[in-house]
Amino acid sequence: MKAIILKATGDVDQLEYIELPIPEISSDEVLIKVKAISINPVDTKTRKGEGMYGLMKKDDPLVLGWDISGIVEKSSSPDFKTGDEVFAMVNFPGNGNAYAEYVAAPASQLAIKPKNISFEETAVSTLAALTAWQALVVNGKVQKKQNVLIHAASGGVGHFAVQLAKYLGATVTGTSSEKNKDFVLSLGVDHYIDYHTYDWSKQKPEYDFVLDTIGGNNIDHSTEVTKSGGTIISIPTGLNEEIIEKVKSKGINGYFILVRSNGEHMKEIASLLESGAIKPHISKIFSFEEMKEAHLQLESGRTVGKVVVVIP
Repeated sequence: MKAIILKATGDVDQLEYIELPIPEISSDEVLIKVKAISINPVDTKTRKGEGMYGLMKKDDPLVLGWDISGIVEKSSSPDFKTGDEVFAMVNFPGNGNAYAEYVAAPASQLAIKPKNISFEETAVSTLAALTAWQALVVNGKVQKKQNVLIHAASGGVGHFAVQLAKYLGATVTGTSSEKNKDFVLSLGVDHYIDYHTYDWSKQKPEYDFVLDTIGGNNIDHSTEVTKSGGTIISIPTGLNEEIIEKVKSKGINGYFILVRSNGEHMKEIASLLESGAIKPHISKIFSFEEMKEAHLQLESGRTVGKVVVVIP
């Protein structure tokens, strides 16, 4: 089968196309013929030696990627049969081996692809959508009528989080740069903030829940506007000791989460996709031969929603 390996950490030229054997599956695993692959910032970070590289560096060959949608080729699980259309975030955190024509995945991490949703749309509704679900529903326990702030609302995680928060009945504020304002408004936010020009110091604490997908000093901004008793969840960088103390002193719950593969959560995502409660936005589609270009697009920082790589 065709696959893409990481020869060494570095730029996109370290991604190499080779032939590998089709994976063997063990008990309760499923072999998937991949139709679409989603890539995320963790892919490009891992390529550079950050992200998940520490968990994967001893793998030989090292195949990046976690988000897939495709067709079951073979199954050793009673839950899936040959021909089923499925999607998943595979073995995260860990090695998903997703940059390949075939992927072996634990059945416990899969969900059936809704018939009214494409392979491309389900492929991108994996790590990003699961992150939003696990942040807002599992950890944040966002409730109806709460005030919710979603930073970087036009991004991969952000655009799912806005839609999910609205589905949960919250009043939602989304931030982005001015050029993405119309897109964020189209997601259904109640209030919009241009983070380039907004004066956070003049904002009173009014949010019950804040999702920070940016990190850096953005965590300070989040702390200023979160109510006592509210929650801040940070994804990219976590919270250092100084920030944790500041958060605690204000009576705010603040912590970092790392998304994890979970088939039951994937089924919830599948249901939301099928009903139209959430809809993924794909800004650009690349071929498997254009994986390097897909990485460069993601690294540009100008991607609205998601990018996807397709395999014929």
